Amino acid sequence: MKERGTCSNTKVVEFILVGFPGTQNYRAALFLAFLIVYLIVLLGNSAIVAAVKTSHKLQKPMYFFLSNLAIVDILYTSTTIPKMLAIFLFNANTISFVACFTQVLTMYSFGTTEAFLLVVMAYDRYVAVCNPLRYMSIMTNKVNTQMAIGCWALAFTVILPPCVLTAQLPYCGSNRIEQFFCDHLYLIRLACTDTTFHTNLSFGLAMFLTLVPFFLVTVSYVKILRSVFKIESGEGRLKAFSTCSSHLIAVTLYYISLTIICVSYITDFVPEKFHSLSTVLPNILTPTLNPLIYTLRNKEVKDAITKLLKCKAVFPASEIHVLKEYALSGRKAKAGTDTYAKC
Repeated sequence: MKERGTCSNTKVVEFILVGFPGTQNYRAALFLAFLIVYLIVLLGNSAIVAAVKTSHKLQKPMYFFLSNLAIVDILYTSTTIPKMLAIFLFNANTISFVACFTQVLTMYSFGTTEAFLLVVMAYDRYVAVCNPLRYMSIMTNKVNTQMAIGCWALAFTVILPPCVLTAQLPYCGSNRIEQFFCDHLYLIRLACTDTTFHTNLSFGLAMFLTLVPFFLVTVSYVKILRSVFKIESGEGRLKAFSTCSSHLIAVTLYYISLTIICVSYITDFVPEKFHSLSTVLPNILTPTLNPLIYTLRNKEVKDAITKLLKCKAVFPASEIHVLKEYALSGRKAKAGTDTYAKC
């Protein structure tokens, strides 16, 4: 929808998310597929957050950052998938100007937060492997909290300026976005003015936010590998490296997604549908697979989630609250208190 007038004074007040070509006849199948993916993301990452919060064995810096990563994945997918589901089910393909740029800001900010958290988690693994005796003195609760807050705050601070600049561009032409959510590149293309500066700024910032975190993660793992290879026993080397395996897989998965996006943006000969698919991929790939990576390859997380599910199955929420009060007070009169203590 646009306000009437000539191109010089016409102003876009909302955008139409038309999706990419060839999907109109598959809305029901897409709705079901993305609903399943979204439920997996919500359940998997929520289970990790709950396990870290409730298990005393997971009260370690590594799992504190993992819970932050799980929260980011939930928020990241929640910025786009609910709107996509509404489009598939109700054909609600319009989005206001403000909502569109809010979606862009939050989506890219959460994506950048994930990149920063992966750097912090790599540093955590570096300290654990290379300075194990000083690990707890370096990775204190205060330091962990400050690093986590820094990841969130810095991400939004970096992403906000280009989003504001893009929102101030004149939009007086088409308001149709060939995507199921607002994407920064598509919005720049719709502006009815020269956007060379904005395109170069966005591309330069994207490269900076991709290469710098990647460099820091690489440096951490080079130092980790050096320390691991200095361990004489093969069993010791395997044990040291196993503490990093889940994070290393998650990092690899994340940067594979970013590589696909970068290739689709800088390569002109690929079909437009590939551009659209490449922006959807990171929204579902890493948030969906991260819980599987950290649960299947991490025994402590797997055991904590299993224990949490068993306790939830045995005791309803109201009963757990009562048993918790009895357990904390040291009373044994309430039946089931001993069983709850094991949970």
